[in-house]
Amino acid sequence: MFNSISSQAHKLINLTKINKNNSKSKSKLITITSGKGGVGKSTFTANIAYLLTKRNLKVLVLDADIGLANMQVLFNVKPKYTLFDYIQSHKTLDEIIVQTAYKNLSLIAGKSSYKYAKIKNSLVFSRIINDIINLNKYDIILVDTSAGLNEYVQEFLSISHNILAITTTDPSALTDVYALIKMLSHEKEKLMLCFNHTQNYQIGELISNSLIKLAKNNMLKSNFMIEYIGNVSTSANISTTSRLRKLFVHEFASEVITKQLHKVIDSLLKNIK
Repeated sequence: MFNSISSQAHKLINLTKINKNNSKSKSKLITITSGKGGVGKSTFTANIAYLLTKRNLKVLVLDADIGLANMQVLFNVKPKYTLFDYIQSHKTLDEIIVQTAYKNLSLIAGKSSYKYAKIKNSLVFSRIINDIINLNKYDIILVDTSAGLNEYVQEFLSISHNILAITTTDPSALTDVYALIKMLSHEKEKLMLCFNHTQNYQIGELISNSLIKLAKNNMLKSNFMIEYIGNVSTSANISTTSRLRKLFVHEFASEVITKQLHKVIDSLLKNIK
């Protein structure tokens, strides 16, 4: 069960343990973020989670969308317990993990409208990620963060070597993803970037190159890399399947978008460590 940490010194010790212990597990942590809301991040996460299982990988999705958890809807499950039952030491980690209807795909649900201000310890989420990784049960752990760059999102980003940003060509979305780039460039080596609702690969590639040039012109850390891993175009069938609580890639396995997501996963798997 989760134990609270009582002092700043103890927090720093445990954060060090998180970084050391992760290397002993087969699990690869991928944090998926956006900056701006409404770019389709959660739908993207749910669909690639399923496609990753088709690569013979065991996948766990953690819904860390603070206050607006909706992954249980996308997977059409009704979890009895959530992440916060574990935080509050009401349930064990195994008790909050829900097996979805899809083979090798599990979920830790979030909780909408939860009063996160009650969480005083800045390393709560870091410890939870560490506990999940140390289960050594999953090949891939996908963390679906909330929109923006609040302190909770920043904590998930701080402990992840593999960060994937989902954005669109909307100017406000690009402004927010550039803010993310600036923040990450201080301490991270790389950010993977995928364009959603973007008709072809070349458009995303062009904008990614512009962001890289902008970063260099503003003298961000020289060894920080932006890795463009692909695009996903738009289809009315995506919103339809989501409303029906089904996954697009499961229902439309031969569609263009599903093929685009497979290419994104090809790049993703090459880039994670």
